Amino acid sequence: MSSVRHILLPSFLRKALRAYELKSLVRESGCELCRIGRSRNWRLSATREQMTKIIELVRASEEPTWQWIVKLLEQQRGDLTQAEIMNFVVRNPDITVNELVILADCTIAEARKAIDAYEFQDF
Repeated sequence: MSSVRHILLPSFLRKALRAYELKSLVRESGCELCRIGRSRNWRLSATREQMTKIIELVRASEEPTWQWIVKLLEQQRGDLTQAEIMNFVVRNPDITVNELVILADCTIAEARKAIDAYEFQDF
């Protein structure tokens, strides 16, 4: 189970057009989105998996004013551990190296190591 991270979203409603639609997309992924006091700042509480889902949903919407949240979440999400990369392979054994690199945002060497470990049952 991934730990919940808290991310500050400054001026959330002012930066995004159709902000209420964005709020529903974020909440749809299972995250908690709340306003900080009476300020214009908001706080997002999400796990790594939820952040990944938000990034995918926002990219799929292709709304240009929402791209700032993708950049912010990618910075906050951080890199995956080898065990987390390995979980991608276990869930989808037919995944290719290129697909894993894109999906897990890892290096080719990390992807190959995870796939080789799975194929040789060395995990």
